[in-house]
Amino acid sequence: MDTSDTQPSAAPGSQTVHQALGKTPSELRFLHEGTELVLASLVGRAARHLDDVHRQFTDAAQQAATTLTRAAAGTTSINSLGVLQHSATQIDILAARRADAVHRLNEAITAYRQVTADKPTATPRPPATPAPSAAAHRTHR
Repeated sequence: MDTSDTQPSAAPGSQTVHQALGKTPSELRFLHEGTELVLASLVGRAARHLDDVHRQFTDAAQQAATTLTRAAAGTTSINSLGVLQHSATQIDILAARRADAVHRLNEAITAYRQVTADKPTATPRPPATPAPSAAAHRTHR
């Protein structure tokens, strides 16, 4: 059975950078200097942050799943205040932090691409032809 679609990456930040830029976050910092190095470092930090929040999220979700499995099997006592009261709030917060980290990483990657884009390969646009003025139009009548 192929689990590639159901098994999330253990390091989604690093994986996102590699897919988007063809390099790992640590490889980026050896490619640049100056402003580009600052942006490469920002991309690396954003990727590590996403990886860390993702790890916290998956740990909390797995712990909640284990608690529920034990409760369903009757091998653990059930808290009268709710089996998931604390962990559900924690998981919700981590899910929101993870979504924000994904957004921030994508912003950093976009900025990195804009700054490091090969400018000479861009084809210059031909100059726009000015539209005839209203006065010129009246003199041709």
